[in-house]
Amino acid sequence: MNWTEIAWTLLLGGCAGVLSGMFGIGGGLVIVPALIVLWNLDPKTAVGTSLFALLLPTGLLGVLEYWRRGELRFVPGLLIAFGIFCGAYLGARITGSMSASTMKRVYAVFLIAVAIYFLWTSSPRSKKTPSQPRPVPQRQLADLDPGSQPVH
Repeated sequence: MNWTEIAWTLLLGGCAGVLSGMFGIGGGLVIVPALIVLWNLDPKTAVGTSLFALLLPTGLLGVLEYWRRGELRFVPGLLIAFGIFCGAYLGARITGSMSASTMKRVYAVFLIAVAIYFLWTSSPRSKKTPSQPRPVPQRQLADLDPGSQPVH
């Protein structure tokens, strides 16, 4: 890689990190499309590269900040992580039997469905109202680390 490619790749990671910290997104909605469009990777290689990039650093500092503010539910997060652990393997196996063009189409349908959902639910005519975060009982935070003090 030359210095320009390194700089663009670091910028992509930084943007994905900011969006991950803000919205909990990064790999599927930011990194994969960028790797396909800007780096000309095939969809399977883009997904594999994204998963590798997210393997260790995913959200660690963001998680610490949300935990510090008492905005984290440990048990549901752990259960979701287990689902991601198993699901990522299953997803990788499924894509092994798809062609690159089929993968692009399936991914496009996924992105369109997400876009339609967000457009539909953000419409002024939508009856849905944004949910307010529920306060996290101090007991739950203490259960995370028995020696910790409640966060205020």
